[in-house]
Parts: sequence; structure tokens; C-alpha cells
Amino acid sequence: MADQAKIDALRNTALTPRGLLIDGQSVPSVSGKTDDVISPLDGTVLTTTAAGTVEDTERAIAAARRAFEDKRWRGMPPAARKKIMLKWADLMEAEALALAVLGVRNNGTEISMALRAEPGSAIGTIRYYAEAIDKIYGEIAPTSDDTLGLIHREAIGVVAAIIPWNFPLMIGAWKLGPALAAGNSVVLKPSETASLSLIRMAELGLEAGIPPGVLNVVTGEGKIVGEALSTSMDVDVIAFTGSGTTGRRLLQASAASNMKRCYLELGGKSANIVFADAKNLEEAAAVSAAGIFRNSGQVCVAGSRLLVEQSIHDEFVSALAKAAAAMNVGDPLDLSTHAGAINNATQLAQNLAFVEAAQGEGGNVVHGGKRILEDTGGFYMEPTIITDAKPEHAVVQKEVFGPVLAVTAFADEAEAIRQANCTDFGLAGGVWTADLSRAHRMVREMRTGVVHVNTYGGPDVTVPMGGVKQSGNGHDKSLHAFDKYVDLKTAWIKL
Repeated sequence: MADQAKIDALRNTALTPRGLLIDGQSVPSVSGKTDDVISPLDGTVLTTTAAGTVEDTERAIAAARRAFEDKRWRGMPPAARKKIMLKWADLMEAEALALAVLGVRNNGTEISMALRAEPGSAIGTIRYYAEAIDKIYGEIAPTSDDTLGLIHREAIGVVAAIIPWNFPLMIGAWKLGPALAAGNSVVLKPSETASLSLIRMAELGLEAGIPPGVLNVVTGEGKIVGEALSTSMDVDVIAFTGSGTTGRRLLQASAASNMKRCYLELGGKSANIVFADAKNLEEAAAVSAAGIFRNSGQVCVAGSRLLVEQSIHDEFVSALAKAAAAMNVGDPLDLSTHAGAINNATQLAQNLAFVEAAQGEGGNVVHGGKRILEDTGGFYMEPTIITDAKPEHAVVQKEVFGPVLAVTAFADEAEAIRQANCTDFGLAGGVWTADLSRAHRMVREMRTGVVHVNTYGGPDVTVPMGGVKQSGNGHDKSLHAFDKYVDLKTAWIKL
């Protein structure tokens, strides 16, 4: 259990300006320019980060390519890479609380969640892929006696990993773990609004023994650094988590350059479905509230659409509103806080605009809907519940990425399935029912990458995470994540 006194001792620690990490060194941008890092907790400037340029990005790519070609990392015995990655995880664990607090100051996630979902998750992920390094084998094909068919798994080359601001360490580790374990070199591009903890994570990787050039970090604007990565002729893979708009641009840039592989984990508009036969409606309401309002709704798999069977609609919405009202929204560095800050002012304004639009379309705000704690200078919003949401409403069709829940009633299982599948997204979903056959039918019929049954949230690194439809392609987590970062090579040998 974290100690509030230790958290408080770290909350105002002075932060030094951060440079780029290229070829094992912290360097300024060639332009000399920096970006202010604004804390969502109170709107103050925490420090600055280097404003990366196209030239900086090209330098990082070149360093990564040199490291890959001279085999300083991929040429190591697998057990040696494993040892370094395990040491990396150990170093992160030794300063896990400091990493969590640093991240919260930068992105606003409540500390109780950040401790588990950021350093806690990242440490476990790095260890998982480190342990897998010397346990993934090639294959021997079934051939005739006079032929030997071998299937080799080889590192691809240079991977560009572009990470969002909501869970930078967790999602960063989902990319870095398998990419580095497979022997690739990486250029990491953090979000402009949440880069500090990822920079520190990378520094610890270098301290653990990852060779210079194998892991590089370039901070700066997405339209500059991200575009330079996506248009590069020397990047082999893009691994991205973020918006659909940016995902489309990455695909277009890939086609226009070297046709690099693009693996995209994009938006979600996940349906959380509650049937009248659910065993414990009070528990379902509490978990459903947490499934959308924790981290102020800034979770790609958040259950942002609630579908409730008509016969229990009013009762369930009442229990949900009660659960939302009991949530303490405020200082993210207070262990008693249930939901922290919105990451930035632009995102907060977008959230509030969705609420206004929903009301204009006929939605009914039964709880929340407003900015709060404005006097702190930070970006905070009430958990918001909107009933009478129709399939054609924007709050149903578009990802808000904030603490805004759209509630719709349904009559029967068939209608629940139609409503669940009515958007362009297919990232996650949930089903609450005591009927085992119904649960399996819903898992089969919901067009989504993850389905929770009688819970919402919690899948660990042992299972894949990925979407269908416009929620993207490829999978993070599990051994399946290696598929993104290796080439299969056939050796066909006449005996």
C-alpha cells in the first residue's frame, strides 16, 4: 500500500528540463526550442521538453538503424537480452512510486490507479517479454524425407512506437517489451502532454544495459515528429495507439513511403450491456461506474455506452448515479481520490461540448455534466450520465474520451446485439448476465476485440488486446504481440 506521506514528499519535486534520447545520450533539439509541460492538476508549468524536429527524428532513426545493422542488440545471445530486460524491470520497480507520481503530475491519472496501471503494469510487461525471449522457437515444417523446411523468426528492423497520454508507461511497455525482446531497435515518440515518465523509463533501460541507439526517444509535436517517423524510408514498423484520424494519416504515409507495417490501436465506443438477470445489480452499477469514470474516462476500452434492459432501466440508472456521486473527483495525488484530472484544456472543452450536443439532440443529463474545481487552475469534470441516448446521437457514435456515459434501454437480447454493434468501433465491451448460454452468445455476437463478462476491466498481459472495425488492427499484450515485430523466413533445404 502506498504511503500518502511519501507521495506528498514527491508531489512538488523540482523537475529539470528534458532533452531527447538519441544514441544513448540526452541531447537538445537541433533547433534549441523547447515545449512547456503543463500539469493538469493546477495548470502550472512543470518543466520543459525538447521540441524535436524532422532532423532530430532522422538522427534517432539513423542511430536505431546503425544499432540494428551492427547487431549490438539483436546479435546478443537471447539469454543476455533477457538479463538486461529483467534488470530494467528491477530498476523501474526500485523507483516505482517516483515514476507513478511523475506520471500523475504530467497526465492527471489518480495515483491509486496509476500505481497499478503505470509502473506496476509496465514492470510486469517488461518481465513477461524478457522471460519469453529464450522460450520462443522456430519451426520445422512437415516435409518429405529428402527435404528440410525450417521457419525462422527474425527481428524486422527499426520500430517507431507512438504512445498516447492516458497510460504512457503501460502502453509504452506493450510496444517496447515485444519489440525489444525480438531484437529490434526502437524510436519512441511520447505524447506532447505526457512524456516525462516515458523518458525516465527509457533512461532506466539504458542504465540496465540496453546498448546506445537501440532505444531512442524523440519528444515534440505529432505533426512534426510523428510525420517524420511515418514518412521515413528507414522505419520498418509503426506501432501506434491513439485517434482514428491520426491512424489514417499513418496508413497514408506508409503507402506513400516504404509501405512500412502499421499496427494501430485506435478509438473505442464500448458497449457495456446489463441484462435484468444479472446476479448483483448493485455490484454491476459500481463496476460499470468505475469502468467509465476512473481516470476521468480517459481509457480506450472504457465502457462509454451503457445498454440496460428496459425492465431494470430506471432502477439501474439510479444505482449508477449513486455510485457516480460517491466518487471523489479531485487531487490525483491524494490516495482517497477516485478520479483525477482531464489531461489538458483542449480535451476538457471537447468533453463539455459533447455534453452540450447530447442535450441538444434530446439526451437527458441525470448526473454531472460540468467542469469543477476550476479555482485550482486544473482541468476537472464531474462524472456525467446521459440517458435517452439514441443510436444516431453523436455521444453514442463518437469517442468522447472523457467521463461521459451514454445510456440506452433495450427490449431483448437481439436488440442489445444490434445496439452493441451499431458504431464504427469494436475495441471492447461487457455483458452482465447470470445466463451462461446468453453470455457465450453475446461474446460470439459482439463485434469487438475484448468482451468482459460480469466484470469490466482487468485483463492482464497474458491475453491479447486489439480491436476490429475502425478500432484498428494487430494486438498488444500476450505472446501474439511478437507477431508485429518479427519476420518469418523460410529455409527450404534439399537433403
